[in-house]
Amino acid sequence: MATAIRQMISITDQEGAEFLSRCHARTFPAKSWLGEQGTVANEIFFLVSGITRSVIVDHAGEEHTIHFSLENQFICDYTSFMAQTPATNSIQAVEQTEVVVLPRPAIEWGYAHLRQGDRLGRLIAEYYFVYFDSRLKNQYLYTPAQRYENITKVFPNIHNRVPQHMIASYLGVSPVHLSRLKKLV
Repeated sequence: MATAIRQMISITDQEGAEFLSRCHARTFPAKSWLGEQGTVANEIFFLVSGITRSVIVDHAGEEHTIHFSLENQFICDYTSFMAQTPATNSIQAVEQTEVVVLPRPAIEWGYAHLRQGDRLGRLIAEYYFVYFDSRLKNQYLYTPAQRYENITKVFPNIHNRVPQHMIASYLGVSPVHLSRLKKLV
């Protein structure tokens, strides 16, 4: 995680060590929840290994996968974290997932004590804003076949790590339609 942070901001070894001492490692088994819809997010996770998916359950109780996160990414319901409101999505480990947990007090310490702590928070939030803005536009600009072709560019090796019904949900198609798309491509 220190390497990822150093790619985003300048920190000294001492600042990095002090920040990391406020965080802790955790392993989530496959299918377990890192965060749940309806609860306030008070942690940001840095994925060391594994893959997660962000899920929204609609008014009819149907799950919709809105995002996958892979190694070396930060994941959280950022709106919930920043606004201290109930999360609108849940985060689930798709496979065994190892993370570094950044609890709210560590983040607040970082804002106050790291020379560029506030910049780190902005860069993480900007990354997700750009990602979700692109994701929303891609749902309307591209056909399901084009979205299927592009998924491996965004999420390398996704087909070997995630069940097909989750990929279908992410693409906004049924599992049957996904099978047809796979035959076309």
